[in-house]
Amino acid sequence: MAAGGGSPSIVEFFGGEDGYRCGYCRSDTGNISHGMWAHSMTVQDYQDLIDRGWRRSGKYVYKPIMNQTCCPQYTIRCRALHFQASKSHKKVLKKMLKFISKGDVSKVASEEEPMDSHIEDVATCDFAYKSESQVSQSDLTPLAVDQAERVENEDEDSGETKEEGNVQKVESDSVQIRADKDTPVPAEPSHSAKAVHAPPKPGKGADLSKPPCRKAKDIRKERKLQKLLQNQMGTAEGSQLQGDQTFLLQNSKPKTNQPKNIEDFVFVPLPDDARHKLEFTRFLCDSPLEAEHAPNGPECGYGSFHQQYWLDGKIIAVGVIDILPYCVSSVYLYYDPDFSFLSLGVYSALREIAFTRQLCVKAPDLCFYYMGFYIHSCPKMRYKGQYRPSDLLCPETYVWTPIEQCLPLLERSKYSRFNQDGKAVDEGRLKELGRVRVLHKRTVMPYSVYKKRRKGPSDEASVQQYASLVGQTCSERMLLFRS
Repeated sequence: MAAGGGSPSIVEFFGGEDGYRCGYCRSDTGNISHGMWAHSMTVQDYQDLIDRGWRRSGKYVYKPIMNQTCCPQYTIRCRALHFQASKSHKKVLKKMLKFISKGDVSKVASEEEPMDSHIEDVATCDFAYKSESQVSQSDLTPLAVDQAERVENEDEDSGETKEEGNVQKVESDSVQIRADKDTPVPAEPSHSAKAVHAPPKPGKGADLSKPPCRKAKDIRKERKLQKLLQNQMGTAEGSQLQGDQTFLLQNSKPKTNQPKNIEDFVFVPLPDDARHKLEFTRFLCDSPLEAEHAPNGPECGYGSFHQQYWLDGKIIAVGVIDILPYCVSSVYLYYDPDFSFLSLGVYSALREIAFTRQLCVKAPDLCFYYMGFYIHSCPKMRYKGQYRPSDLLCPETYVWTPIEQCLPLLERSKYSRFNQDGKAVDEGRLKELGRVRVLHKRTVMPYSVYKKRRKGPSDEASVQQYASLVGQTCSERMLLFRS
């Protein structure tokens, strides 16, 4: 995604070598980071910054000094399209479904961590969400009536029958969309099948010209997921899908004897007599990120959003996410402690991963889920590494490394360079200081011009530090405010 034609990012750099209190090890002065205030920021600039180890808390954007801070914080991302829920993740999803449908979950304290431990972020972020009286019913999306479920309901309302002839046609269509390597191979005829004198019904039995027998429930589920994906892709044909989009489509379809994915839990229909009603809604929220729309981007656009969770008309959790060109970035979550037994931190993370996978259908580049920082030196913060497959960002060369390769290094030293190529360097490093863009006296100019006009002591060291941290590309796009 190219930089938009709107307002450029405007930042004020603070340096920040002075240490302050660490929320992880409780050191009074051990937390050391660089910081800058973002008066405004484009989503592309922020994407590039978090890919260099930066992170925002409200409008304050900070980057830990990794080889000096007491608890090194490594940027972590999950490859959402390939994510496989663990047993503990599925346990949380099943617990939520059981609570919603039957209301009989025992309220035991959860051992799971919320998605982001930066509780102090809440105080520094501008938070404004609609109260219950301001939210219309049309704004709310019930858990059991997500888009995939609405598609199925529309089919049933149109009078479409579920006779075996129609089932056979749906199966044939599904085979056309499915990649060849996943096309089911009909089973060989068995002796018992040959002993049956009655001719098999269409699509049944051991007829090699027919697809194998499948449950009508699985077929309906596959049909609604296919239609959901087709609707989101517009006129794109299944045969044109490539790479990760093909992977997403294939993994959205149920397979025999395959483990369930998160969509199987998130989009599952609930019984009519469900004890509770969980609704989910999303609103743009105030942040330094400028909201943007692009033809090849998600329908909701890019920017910062509140994810609100409503239980029986009461808001029980709010998460903040940034939708960026290549990822959904989880900023933080906070929730009503009375519902901590539902493990809302884990549940919200899994829903956000599922949401990322949905966005990727329309915006193929948007295929990662960023979980903030992974802090191996703090045992309570290692839970983020359980969302696999995931990568950590090398703090020196800013390349992504599978977490499995990083963990042995972090066991030996809390600070580590993950890129094992000793000759590798930061490809985005500062190369030309004079090209850094500066905003001075309401005038935009390159640093080479500003340096000549500036009166007073030189600030070249500070500008050089800033540009080295944000990289050459961002330093030429963003405006560094200088008084």
